[in-house]
Amino acid sequence: MTDDTSGIFIGTSPAAGPQYLNLRRANRHGLIAGATGTGKTVTLQGIVEGFSRAGVPAFVADVKGDLSGMALAGSPTDKLHDTWAARAAEIGYSDWAYADNPVVFWDLFGEQGHPVRTTISEMGPLLLAQLMGLNEVQEGVLSIVFRVADEQGLLLLDLGDLQAMLTHVGENAADLTTRYGNVTKQSVGSIQRQLLQLESQGGDRFFGEPALDIADFITTDEKGHGTINILAADKLMANPKLYATFLLWLMSELFETLPEVGDPDKPKLVFFFDEAHLLFDDAPPALLDKIEQVVRLIRSKGVGIYFITQNPIDIPEKVAGQLGNRVQHALRAFTPRDQKAVKAAAETFRANPDIDVATVITELKVGEALVSLLQADGAPSPVQRTLIKPPSSRVGPLTEKERAIIRSVSPIDGKYDTAINRESAEEILAAKAGEAAAAAAEARAAAEQAKLDAAKAKEDEKARIAAEREAARQAKEAERARVAAEREAAKPDALDRAITSATRSASSSLGRQVANELGRQIFGGSGRSRSGGGIAGQLVRGILGGLFKGR
Repeated sequence: MTDDTSGIFIGTSPAAGPQYLNLRRANRHGLIAGATGTGKTVTLQGIVEGFSRAGVPAFVADVKGDLSGMALAGSPTDKLHDTWAARAAEIGYSDWAYADNPVVFWDLFGEQGHPVRTTISEMGPLLLAQLMGLNEVQEGVLSIVFRVADEQGLLLLDLGDLQAMLTHVGENAADLTTRYGNVTKQSVGSIQRQLLQLESQGGDRFFGEPALDIADFITTDEKGHGTINILAADKLMANPKLYATFLLWLMSELFETLPEVGDPDKPKLVFFFDEAHLLFDDAPPALLDKIEQVVRLIRSKGVGIYFITQNPIDIPEKVAGQLGNRVQHALRAFTPRDQKAVKAAAETFRANPDIDVATVITELKVGEALVSLLQADGAPSPVQRTLIKPPSSRVGPLTEKERAIIRSVSPIDGKYDTAINRESAEEILAAKAGEAAAAAAEARAAAEQAKLDAAKAKEDEKARIAAEREAARQAKEAERARVAAEREAAKPDALDRAITSATRSASSSLGRQVANELGRQIFGGSGRSRSGGGIAGQLVRGILGGLFKGR
């Protein structure tokens, strides 16, 4: 038995023969479940190999790292070689042979594969709000942030851009409220805290450029084999919010990008989510609704989604109801929860009167499973106890050297490996803030200079007034000096005053004698008196103008 053009060989049922996964119904999704160590990984590996050989690209979230071995062919020296060969002979798998597969490695952290990025704008406000668990008011504020960014031509590429926009909106909340509705700083702060939590889980690496081109997931090699895209998810599992963000974005992006195709002859792409319970643990109701919606609608885009988990009850009922192809490995019924899981799994299969499903599930051996697959008419086949085919590629992880070699020959080597940080909201708002700060500083400097200029003008005015007063005082002093000088000039000089004084002193007695003598000669001797000249002398002195003025 081997794969054919219409189906993928899963294994052989001793009672019903070969079991095939119908390619036309492969986009109706599926489930691979079973306890640890029961063979889920080998079943997953075989189905992925089958899709690749049928020309269908696949995406696999590799939680434990052991799926990376699909890049290389198995080896006869492998310790399980004899087991695989015996199983192939037992189920009639005559075409079984070791073979490698075209593999491209991806890693959100860029360590074990090509980085996977998207932009904040591509994620959109509604999906971000659901992932962060925002309430209705906070979701409305986030939508306003996106609207303002769009109207102002600000690109939202990474978390830094969104944080910058939130700060910008918070600072201008009063103005925006009148136009868009109530924007509170409390709501902005709540969103920022949620973003910080997402960033702490590695969201700063997921959001950015160059953004993933979905077309790079949907490729084939030169042989026409579908590319197997393996996402390194071992580290990602420690960051459940980021893991859920990525997976939901990827499915939503596929749904929005791919055209409607209905039920094609084979899927365009098939997803396999290992350890699927990690996707649903503690997921908010809005996220579960979104996953259910995508799973339900993406089928018409030609995309199939397969969940791999230990316990089938890990998958929410709304999602589990969309999974048409089922492979159930052994379950243990040691605890009440295990017993509930056994019963739930048994009830999901189409009944087979020859099989007591609830009993058989606990009795299955390693590499054996209960299989129910959709038939050509879309109805599930009756459940069959099936021996699973052996894988063709290596079972187990690659070494670091082997992974590096595979990565170096990747068809997209170098396309996503270097991050690009072009000008976007964060840089533009920072530049505007810098310009505003510079303008404010310039205004403050101008105001300060104006104050200094005013103070200087005031001091200059005081100095001018003081100078005028001083000039007036000096002019007055000069005028006083001039007048004094003129007065001084009008007075006899010192020598004249000395001569006059001396003359007066020396001539006073002589003058009296002369005057008296003249008086006697003119008036006769009758004017003589004790004062030295009498009346005649006084008359002479008066006539002479007091030249010889007496005491």
